[in-house]
Amino acid sequence: MPQETNTRKVKKKTASAKACDLLAWYDRHRRVLPWRALRGEKPDPYAVWLSEVMLQQTTVGAVGPYFDKFMRRWPTVHDLAAADIEDVRRLWAGLGYYRRAHGLHQTALIVSREKGGVFPSSVEDLQELPGLGPYTAAAIAAIAFDRRANVVDGNVERVVARLFGLKMPLPAAKSEIRKKAETLLPESRFGDYAQALMDLGATICTPRNPRCTSCPWAASCVAFKGGFAETLPARLRPKEKPLRRAIAFLLIDPAKGVFLRRRPMGGLLGGMTEVPSSAWKEGKKPKLADVLSESPLPDAPWQFLRRLVRHSFTHFDLEISVAIARISAKRYKIRGGCHEGAWVPFDRIEDEALPSVMRKIVRAGLKKEKDF
Repeated sequence: MPQETNTRKVKKKTASAKACDLLAWYDRHRRVLPWRALRGEKPDPYAVWLSEVMLQQTTVGAVGPYFDKFMRRWPTVHDLAAADIEDVRRLWAGLGYYRRAHGLHQTALIVSREKGGVFPSSVEDLQELPGLGPYTAAAIAAIAFDRRANVVDGNVERVVARLFGLKMPLPAAKSEIRKKAETLLPESRFGDYAQALMDLGATICTPRNPRCTSCPWAASCVAFKGGFAETLPARLRPKEKPLRRAIAFLLIDPAKGVFLRRRPMGGLLGGMTEVPSSAWKEGKKPKLADVLSESPLPDAPWQFLRRLVRHSFTHFDLEISVAIARISAKRYKIRGGCHEGAWVPFDRIEDEALPSVMRKIVRAGLKKEKDF
């Protein structure tokens, strides 16, 4: 029993030494990010939460401009809670994973109205808020409140897999990686440590061409010493993504603009603005005659663009044939029901909450109409 106790002490000391080495590296090389408190400053929980929601499945480079726009427009959680959800969607458009915009606004309402503007500080309580899963809640708890939390994102998975030489492929390795990461946690400075691990993965322990000789953990990294760092973490070969096809119906009135509508809240791109289209289905390219009933105006003079619009989602690729009809809205009655929408003037289209795929469709169509 004494020998087992001593072994535990040695392992704890080794882990503590690793954490100290990483924190010392972080103090010299920490990234300056718009949402990150400078050394000696107290983190702003609102900024931390906002950035972490934006960073879900999105890169730091993509998030920066959106974070700045949100902070200028709504500098506090009370400001965001008071915002119109349509304005939030518009400012979010282009960032992807659009349910996050709805969850963001819902959380702002809860924190502002029910919690007096104070974010909960524990991982468990944070997970009760809309859109906050285990990782995001852990990141906010650690970074904003310096709570002890095991923060494991894609960067951290890569660092830990290489450090311990874990060859089991993802996603099966995730559980073991989390266990190993837990053993590395320091005794204090949990927020700095979490950000240090993220920075290490983003700047040193990169997916390709890792800069192992600059890593503070190189001396104890199994993958580096074995010469196989770049092969980890191992991944199963991804399945080929299915291809879905559809026809988008772009109605143009030179006097009124472009006809757009709101997507249902549930499902992909929920609540965002869209160009009406037929159902997105696998199989052969749909024929116009077969899907006219899904258009907002079946008797419009539809003509196809020569080029297709292509877009890739996480689980499938999309190929859109764009049908354009140039009409005078006064002469046609656009179908109601699920096709209700509104005419958006040409000079206001860029302000709409259009997802990237819809912007591609609109831009392709308006490029064809050179006189606009």
